[in-house]
Amino acid sequence: MTETDTETITVADVSDGPGGDADADPGTPVSLPVVELLTGRGFVTGKSGSGKSNTASVLVENLLSNNFPVLVVDTDGEYYGLKEEFELLHAGADDECDIQVSPEHAEKIASLALEGNVPIILDVSGYLDDDEAKELLLSVARHLFAKEKKLKKPFLMLVEEVHEYIPEGGGLDETGKMLIKIGKRGRKHGLGIVGISQRPADVKKDFITQCDWLVWHRLTWNNDTNVVSRIIDAEHANAVEDLGDGEAFLMTDWSESVRRVQFHRKRTFDAGATPGLDDFERPELKSVSDDLVSDLREISDEQERRESELADLRQELEKKAGRIRELEAELEEARDLSRMADQFAQAMLQKAEAPYRGGGGRNLAREGVAVADQAELDEYDAETEGGGAESAAETDDAHPEIEPNDWPTPGTVDGDETDEQAEVTFDDGDATASTATEREASGTDEDPPAPAGPEREASGTDEDPPAPAGPEPGTREAVVAALRAEIEALPGLSRRMLGHYRTEGPSDPVDAHVAAGGTPEQPMAYGRNRPLRTAGFVEHVAEDRYRYALPDRVAEAFDGHLDGEALAEAVRDVERAFVDEATLAAEAADVRVADERDEVEVVDDDVVGDDGFVDEDAVLVEGGGDTPAAADDATRRQMASGSGNEDGDSTGRTDAEIL
Repeated sequence: MTETDTETITVADVSDGPGGDADADPGTPVSLPVVELLTGRGFVTGKSGSGKSNTASVLVENLLSNNFPVLVVDTDGEYYGLKEEFELLHAGADDECDIQVSPEHAEKIASLALEGNVPIILDVSGYLDDDEAKELLLSVARHLFAKEKKLKKPFLMLVEEVHEYIPEGGGLDETGKMLIKIGKRGRKHGLGIVGISQRPADVKKDFITQCDWLVWHRLTWNNDTNVVSRIIDAEHANAVEDLGDGEAFLMTDWSESVRRVQFHRKRTFDAGATPGLDDFERPELKSVSDDLVSDLREISDEQERRESELADLRQELEKKAGRIRELEAELEEARDLSRMADQFAQAMLQKAEAPYRGGGGRNLAREGVAVADQAELDEYDAETEGGGAESAAETDDAHPEIEPNDWPTPGTVDGDETDEQAEVTFDDGDATASTATEREASGTDEDPPAPAGPEREASGTDEDPPAPAGPEPGTREAVVAALRAEIEALPGLSRRMLGHYRTEGPSDPVDAHVAAGGTPEQPMAYGRNRPLRTAGFVEHVAEDRYRYALPDRVAEAFDGHLDGEALAEAVRDVERAFVDEATLAAEAADVRVADERDEVEVVDDDVVGDDGFVDEDAVLVEGGGDTPAAADDATRRQMASGSGNEDGDSTGRTDAEIL
């Protein structure tokens, strides 16, 4: 058994009155075992002015006199008077403190208290932010608890206004939970705690009921006296209202008794006393050694340095953020100017270029669309004086050939329009110029007569010029040929992927790539899918899924002048670039291969299905005679024969008239 285990301190005398100890005479000294105070759980309560703070100071003075360090959590700044007699470290936020501290100092404070045996007043009264004060107390309590698990050294932590941290009615924050943890588990590690409050009804009862010793000073509020009745009995609850200043009921587990005692007056300066008319004189206080606070000052200096660096970094960040905003504004302004320039250039080009048969002129809004409107060279030369080779050369310079990037954008083709046609150069570089409507109206494949006039004179010969190659520019055949050429120029895997989209509907590019004979590698699949997407043959519809968009592309190429069966026929002509004739023939005859692209609702068993390129199926009304042929077959036969009807009408219509 060590000396500490048997050592006691005298803090009060037995008092006379109700609730007193019958085994001791009034005036008998009351001693408390030091080890129970240092490692146990205590609670001191009483209304303001009843003497509870004096009792706490008497306990601390006696412990310090016997060289037992304590840590006092001072919420009102009234314990610094202990420095009149004892050398303590006064840490807090005020300039009167020995050192200004923050949560960063918590570990060092715990080390000084437990390892350096330095008594500490943790003054939290100077913190304007309650959360900052609670954070400091939480950090110090955590480090004390962690170090005591290893040191197991008897040490007392005294907390003023404990109801602010462990209230009865509200929830516990992290600080309150830590104090409850010390109350429940601190004893076996050697860490004791004493809570002080003037309102016992506001303190969490789990803490009060676990205390080893309690001091009840004068209480008058019913809720508070009811707590006395619950903890002790009704007799003491009635008597507690009549206790004098400094008088209290002392209840201890080790003596299993309740004694009425009069606590001694504190010896040091009472900074918590109510101010009177006398002049307030602060006594000479002892200062701690500079060596004790040197490490704390280094922590403060390091913290200030970090805060200064953070302030500099914040300032620099604000400057960069401001510069970014300026650059973004300049970039947006530049984009606006660029858009204005593009619109101006487009307007000028549309005004300068002759529209094609009532078309809208060149449209720069879409990349890859070439303009097919240009004045006929014959007409231009007829208006030029002199004719001849020189005029022809000037005409060529004034009207350069336009090489379209994708396909021509034709205008509306009417049967009564003139023969004027633009001269267009396709990607292969072959120039074609003709009068398409003359060939269509003649119903023959013979070449038209060679042009006369300036062109022949410029050539210097009477021989007819060679017949133009390829379809007439701006006609249906030219548009179809351009689209087919674009598809045929695609890689083989891309064409087969396009066929997969056509038959299977919306699909994942990887699935389409595998179905086309490729590998399941995503980069390869999307690489083969990209030409289809950029050309407008497929369109993104959902995450990782694309749909067959060739009909939309064909309709767009004809500027929306085709619809119904005429559009479907044009689509089939383009699809010959990647779909075999047998499949197309079977689909045209409605003998279709199983296809999941759409579900056709059959209205009548005798009705033949459509060509699969439109969403709505044609419903044929049953009537007299044979079931009529599908609309697409009738149109195809009409176009192939050049006749207006199936009865052999010789009045033919050209492709342009059909469109």
